[in-house]
Amino acid sequence: MSMLSVTRAIAAAAVLLASAISAQAFAIQEVKSPGGITAWLVQEKAVPLIAMNFSFKGGSVYDPQGKEGVSEFLTGMLDEGAGDLSSKEFQQQRDALAFRMSFDSGRDFFEGSFQTLTRNRAKSFELLKLAINAPRFDAEPLERVRQQFILSVQNENQDPQTIAFRNWMKEALPGDAYARDLNGTVETMAAIGADDLNAAHRRIFTRDKLQVAVVGDIDAVELGTVLDQVFGGLPVSSSREAVAAAKPVMGPKTVVFEREMPQSVIVFGHESITRDDPDFIPAFVMSEILGGGGFSSRLTTEIREKRGLTYGVGMGLSPAERVGLYVGSLQTSNDKAGEALALVREVMAKMANEGPTQAELDEAKTYLTGSYALRFSSNSAIANQLLGLQQQDLGIDYVERRNSLIEAVTLDQVKAQAKRLLHPDRLIVSVVGKPVGLN
Repeated sequence: MSMLSVTRAIAAAAVLLASAISAQAFAIQEVKSPGGITAWLVQEKAVPLIAMNFSFKGGSVYDPQGKEGVSEFLTGMLDEGAGDLSSKEFQQQRDALAFRMSFDSGRDFFEGSFQTLTRNRAKSFELLKLAINAPRFDAEPLERVRQQFILSVQNENQDPQTIAFRNWMKEALPGDAYARDLNGTVETMAAIGADDLNAAHRRIFTRDKLQVAVVGDIDAVELGTVLDQVFGGLPVSSSREAVAAAKPVMGPKTVVFEREMPQSVIVFGHESITRDDPDFIPAFVMSEILGGGGFSSRLTTEIREKRGLTYGVGMGLSPAERVGLYVGSLQTSNDKAGEALALVREVMAKMANEGPTQAELDEAKTYLTGSYALRFSSNSAIANQLLGLQQQDLGIDYVERRNSLIEAVTLDQVKAQAKRLLHPDRLIVSVVGKPVGLN
């Protein structure tokens, strides 16, 4: 079978697997390998495809000073040779087996995603094992990947959205690891070498920080063997110290980064709650009513629909491991920037003082419960959702409980969270453009 045919087979299998799983309520098993590694499994043997998502707790917040971006750099090197295989040899075998493997580094987690056809699973898992346990950081691929990341950083440095959000984080969390450039800078990327990548690999890839979700054509017994094969050789733990909780500053504060452009990009927000807050679900529902992704949110209604000041505006809870934030953004013409931001504060204040109506609450509940199934639209999406539940420590039964938690939220609870969490007088605002009328 040609490479194109195998790739198409994976894509077709993914669609079939998604249909098979979404057609019925799926069962999530907790699997523990003989070596003690735990994973969540959704078994679906009707389609010959296996998807595995995994993460290691500890992302860019642990990047050393002066080497910011080393975790991101590592994501680009894990298919550039491993064990006895050079970069070219590794990628040739990967392409022949037609498995998919990618990595991503966030602020709190280093994540991996993997898919293979069942018939190729043995050799594919062996290559995954090599990539995770024995990556090579040879000079030629290292320099090539470095230039790719430097180009990416240079492009980000010109993007108004990135500039606005990056500077908002620096204003809200001054000096904190969360406020550092997630993908590094041109200078730090240029300074990273093989020793730095090896150190990052040792710091990140330890079994005590590992979480795994698997979906597809594999049973619990075989998965236990695979878990030990792929992850069993990793160190049990690392000696890194925990990073202290972040301490957001209080607004109000507005900073402007002037750029010659016809519109202003505005990022705004303040401190909030983390995911383990006992009132997170009512707060989440309140946040959806105020600034969620639909066209019926209050911010969208007042700023876009009634006044036409922007094509899109939103604001939502942004819980991380070490801090909770409540962040929004919009883009508008320079001469309307002051008006749009004043409306944001006005809408927030009204929600804080009065809360939503029962009709708004009912509509939000219907949307949030009805759209939840869309998060499980494919095998990789299911694996990703299950991994996220593990990262947030929500429990293996959360998929079953989640909609009932939403439905149980009362109007009084939402009003209480609006009063508790919305503080328009504390907004930190970061603007890129040439705004007019800002206070």
